[in-house]
Amino acid sequence: MNLFEIEELPSLDKEIFEIILKHKNIEIKKIVSNTLKTPQEFCQKEDEFVVLLKGCAKIEINGEIKKLKSGDFLFIPANTPHTLLKTKKTAIWLAIHIY
Repeated sequence: MNLFEIEELPSLDKEIFEIILKHKNIEIKKIVSNTLKTPQEFCQKEDEFVVLLKGCAKIEINGEIKKLKSGDFLFIPANTPHTLLKTKKTAIWLAIHIY
């Protein structure tokens, strides 16, 4: 398995979520975003550590806009509303959810 291989590219302005591992209180997901221009709102019940592996993205957390590039990471505490404002081209993420 390779994090950079994409079996099926989501349609424009969409994302695909793939669970890579579920173990005890951890869930690891690979997320592929395809040129998002429509903001996507999230608020998970669990803590989330996310790494942008490929691409560029803009996300808003607590009123602050963060511009991300490959290699950037964020910790998003549980129950924190956040909005993925946009991505350029295909973005690949690794999200670790901690329950």
